[in-house]
Amino acid sequence: MSAGQASPSASGSRVVRDPVRALQHALYRAAKADPGRRFHALTDKVYRRDVLWRGWTEVRKNNGAPGIDKTTLAEVEEYGVNRLLGELADELREGRYRPLPARRVFIPKPGTTEQRPLSIPSVRDRIVQAALKIVLEPVFEADMLDCSFGFRPRRSSHDALQVLVDESFRGRRWVVETDIADCFSAIPHEKLMHAVEERVCDQTILKLLRVILRAGVMEDGQVRRTESGTPQGGVVSPVLCNVYLHRIDRAWDEAEGTLVRYADDAIVMCWSRSQAERALARLVELLAELGLEPKMAKTRIVHLRVGDEGLDFLGFHHRLVRSPGLNGKRPVTFLARWPADRAMQHARDRIRELTRRSRLLLPVEAIVADLNRFLRGWSAYFRFGNSAKQLGKIRNYARMRLALFLAKRYRRSRGFGWSVVAFQSSNQLGLVTLSGIVVAPRPFRDWRGRPNAGGERRR
Repeated sequence: MSAGQASPSASGSRVVRDPVRALQHALYRAAKADPGRRFHALTDKVYRRDVLWRGWTEVRKNNGAPGIDKTTLAEVEEYGVNRLLGELADELREGRYRPLPARRVFIPKPGTTEQRPLSIPSVRDRIVQAALKIVLEPVFEADMLDCSFGFRPRRSSHDALQVLVDESFRGRRWVVETDIADCFSAIPHEKLMHAVEERVCDQTILKLLRVILRAGVMEDGQVRRTESGTPQGGVVSPVLCNVYLHRIDRAWDEAEGTLVRYADDAIVMCWSRSQAERALARLVELLAELGLEPKMAKTRIVHLRVGDEGLDFLGFHHRLVRSPGLNGKRPVTFLARWPADRAMQHARDRIRELTRRSRLLLPVEAIVADLNRFLRGWSAYFRFGNSAKQLGKIRNYARMRLALFLAKRYRRSRGFGWSVVAFQSSNQLGLVTLSGIVVAPRPFRDWRGRPNAGGERRR
């Protein structure tokens, strides 16, 4: 029976349709049942053809750029995916696999002049890393705690944001905010491997992880290898980051405040300033033990009060506000959120890029389709907030840029472009509206609007 074929279970009542998912469930259950277990037979699961194929589908779905070998996804398909996966399986089985250095590029950080280093492995190396992630993630996921949200299955940034709403409603309104300075590039390799070895004793897997970590990056024609860092852009890097930072989570005492960690961004919700100061000192202490440190420019203590400043976290600006109490309703103080200034600027920059002068020869329908694709994706994230005003601003900006694009394309006045978009077209050339889609957050309710009984934190 082939890997993708359905097979009956022992009881005959269930059908296993996804062997890879069944493997992950089995690994998770085994790790959850025995917190002290160290797994010694994982290598054969990494080079299973169905696991490698799943790794390929994840890589293909992300549609990434080529690595230093310049091999594109299309060239892999032309070469033969099955052929490549067979070669990778043989190399992994025989211990011959060696990754290439990643290609180093720098991308701008939204809303700033800073640039973020990004490491792009070759396609074949991304497939192997994806297969490693498939096997290792469920083992370590069994240990992860409620305070961790980033890069975890069935968890999202909105789950983390909901904790802020809940805890502020409870009265925790002194907030420590920080993120870890150069986290992905600062994690010491040896300490990271010690963290991995707490759960994995398969020497072949450990060796494979070490060669991936030490593969280095190609920058300005030179290969650079360091003793620290898990490449930002590597498929398995987020899992390794969580494995390492889990040491903070398990050492954290709830009495020090409610910790919310999304990868290398962290928030602690506290009852008082003195508790917040102790929480910040404890965070700095735990990071130092891991060979890390907070980014001082982004580390501060904020008191959430009506009329005072708020804080930015996960793309949103959070601020305590008081409802006006209209129609006989009692005024309510709550933590509101809407897209942060950097998120708004990023949206405007992207819209301006999609309507730039160099695209004037493209059909108007193609420009509208690109704008709609971006607006739908951007609003899908920010609609879960008090974001109606901001969504309206971005939509109006897109409409203005589209009108300007038409004026330039047909060499007419701006008034002509505005007339076509706003009046001559019955649906504004098909530009999405973004109205009526906002879902305001509520304390102790799932961010999708479902009740969270008893105010318990979602697991």
